[in-house]
Amino acid sequence: MSRHVVETVEKLVTPALEALQLEVVEVEYKKEGSNYFLRVFIDKNDEARVDLDDCAKASGCVSALLDEHDPVPGAYILEVSSPGAERPLKKENDYQKSIGKNVYVSTYEPIDGTKAFEGVLKEASVDYLTVDVQGKEIEIPRSKVAKARLAIVF
Repeated sequence: MSRHVVETVEKLVTPALEALQLEVVEVEYKKEGSNYFLRVFIDKNDEARVDLDDCAKASGCVSALLDEHDPVPGAYILEVSSPGAERPLKKENDYQKSIGKNVYVSTYEPIDGTKAFEGVLKEASVDYLTVDVQGKEIEIPRSKVAKARLAIVF
């Protein structure tokens, strides 16, 4: 059920948010305590950062669409926000824009004895991610990637 809600909401809001020069990074629908939360994470299509005004515009737009089409059963709390500095990498474009940046990748099964890799994304092909981890290039099969996100270096 939650997967259906996520897919339906993403298809519904993406064109409207693109018209506002915003990108849908991720839609999340989950129960926390006694409440259901529908979260829409947005980013800008360029290198600029999402600000409070962007979130407010997007929230109004998303709220109106959800009221009109009613794709979510029952009551829920809508949150629209930036994905943050460690934004998830979900779409092919996310990977391509992240080449040369620090990333964190976790895998479903170990590669060379480990399931977590942090380093610079060197390449993102259809089949593999190549991550430079402390000077050693690791090829991670895309089929084994559980999660990938940008990583902050301190």
